[in-house]
Amino acid sequence: MRAYYRVCQFFSRWFCVLLLKVRVYGAGRVPRAGGVMLVSNHQSFLDPVLLGIALPRECTYMARESLFDHPLFRRLILSLNAFPVRRNEADIGAIKESLRRLRDGAALVIFPEGTRTTDGRIGPMLPGLAAIARKARVPIVPTLIDGMFRAWPRTRPFPGPGDVIVDYGEPIMPEAYADLTPEALMEEIRRRLLAIQDRWHRRLPERGLKSHDHDTAPS
Repeated sequence: MRAYYRVCQFFSRWFCVLLLKVRVYGAGRVPRAGGVMLVSNHQSFLDPVLLGIALPRECTYMARESLFDHPLFRRLILSLNAFPVRRNEADIGAIKESLRRLRDGAALVIFPEGTRTTDGRIGPMLPGLAAIARKARVPIVPTLIDGMFRAWPRTRPFPGPGDVIVDYGEPIMPEAYADLTPEALMEEIRRRLLAIQDRWHRRLPERGLKSHDHDTAPS
């Protein structure tokens, strides 16, 4: 891990712990070396930060192209291993870059819902990453973020105090998904994320999604 990345991780970790009360579980399930895909639900702009604050290795991020429009922010996210992807189309360049980084041993963070949730729930997942996984043949770690929707809903410009959980699930090894169709693989990842979320909501009922969470979400 580069010293620069380590410093950014240190300050990000304390910000997330103090303001958002972030708790991380299962970080030891993420391989410490070699290509791996961290596949997560998407609740807020801070999700990429949350996925990397507790890992002893750098992450690399597939980020929507519009985030690179501002020169200063572009420089920041490029320095933290992000690369652009065009949404709602087959971006061959982003796919090739993903494969290159995975073959170089990177930990690639992907949010296959394509956009932040509007109601806190885990939505359908785009099948594009399945093609990347099948070619790269790397472990896939389904990772749940829960609580950020309340701490930073789409209706607010800045995050507020929260109670956030990041939970890394059991890896799905290449041999386990080799024969799955892209749709079946994405459904399996989504099923695992929903199971992790349901486990937390059963353990801590106050975390459960209420009907008003949906009613007040933006369209």
